[in-house]
Amino acid sequence: MACLELDELRLVPAAASPLKAAPRADARQRRAMLEAWLAEAPPQVVMDPLELDRPGPSYTVDTLTELRREMPTAQLWLIIGEDQAAALPGWHRWREIAEFATICVAARAGFARARGTFDALNLGSSPIQTIELPPMDVSATDIRERLANHQTVAPLVFEPVARYIAHHHLYQTA
Repeated sequence: MACLELDELRLVPAAASPLKAAPRADARQRRAMLEAWLAEAPPQVVMDPLELDRPGPSYTVDTLTELRREMPTAQLWLIIGEDQAAALPGWHRWREIAEFATICVAARAGFARARGTFDALNLGSSPIQTIELPPMDVSATDIRERLANHQTVAPLVFEPVARYIAHHHLYQTA
C-alpha cells in the first residue's frame, strides 16, 4: 500500500470467476478465510463483498463500474499479478478496465518480466504500471496442490486461515 500511497486496499473476492472452473471452496468459505486473515491485517485493508453479493459470474469491469458510481472522484487502482496481466486479453471487456482504474502489475516469481507484452496491450492513455515488490515464490495453485497432497501450508498462509482450511477439509482429495 505504501508504494501506491493508498488510503484503503479493498480485497474483492469473486463469487464465481468466469475464467476458472468451479472452486473447491465456495464463496462463503472463501469469505470466511478472508475474514480470518483480515482480523490480523491493518485497518486500511478491508473486504468488499460487492462480487460475493452479485449473482452469476463476476467481471472486473462491472465491479469497477460500480466502484466508480460509489466513489466518483476516487483514484482507483487494480492490482494484479503478472500471471493475470498476461491473461488480461481474455477478460470480459478488458480494454474498458483501464478507463476505470490504473492497472498495477505486481511481480510474480516464475514469470519473466513481460513489460513489452503489457505495453503491446495498447491501453491508450492508461498504461499498465509495474509495482516493484519482492516476488513471492508461492501461488494459490501451489497451496491448493499441497493441500490436495495432504502437505502442510503453515508457512504459506496465516495460521487462522490454515486452521479454517484444516477444520473444513478444504482442497483435499479423498
